[in-house]
Amino acid sequence: MKEKIALLIGRFQPFHKGHLHAVKYILDRHSFLYIGVGSALDSHTKRNPFTFSERLEMIRLALDEAGISNDKYYVIPIPDSRYHSTWVSIVKMLIPKFDVVYSNDPLTRILMQENGYEVEHIPYFQREVYTGEEFRNRVVSNGEWEELVPRAVYNYILQNKLHERIIQLWKTDKITKK
Repeated sequence: MKEKIALLIGRFQPFHKGHLHAVKYILDRHSFLYIGVGSALDSHTKRNPFTFSERLEMIRLALDEAGISNDKYYVIPIPDSRYHSTWVSIVKMLIPKFDVVYSNDPLTRILMQENGYEVEHIPYFQREVYTGEEFRNRVVSNGEWEELVPRAVYNYILQNKLHERIIQLWKTDKITKK
């Protein structure tokens, strides 16, 4: 199985310790991993606060810190599609040949399976803690979020004040809903 090339698709908003666990799990089983960053064109929203380039940098920093060589993976942006029927075609157009898709997202799994791809589940790593939603909620509530992300991602977010963007997006949303 190690010779197969894998694809992991996620939004990585941000790249947290659960994502790092997934990458390590997949690379233990496969020779190479494409990391498809979904919703690549979305940013500056409550659900997708970070840009593709910010997420790319978080992934690169976290994997470097974890000792994962950059010749074992390649990160590719994947835009959303208004139509589910075209989304897999977009993925196939952007990502070179891959043998197996790793995703726990039900829609991604269904779309890829319907298009003939082998799809594998990723064992969750403390799923109740390591989620992008939990991270964003903790940032907004001034809670402890450092423990959710690799140290390099934490430093990157702080240095670039990206946590402040999340807080501002939530404040703006509350103002516009009044």
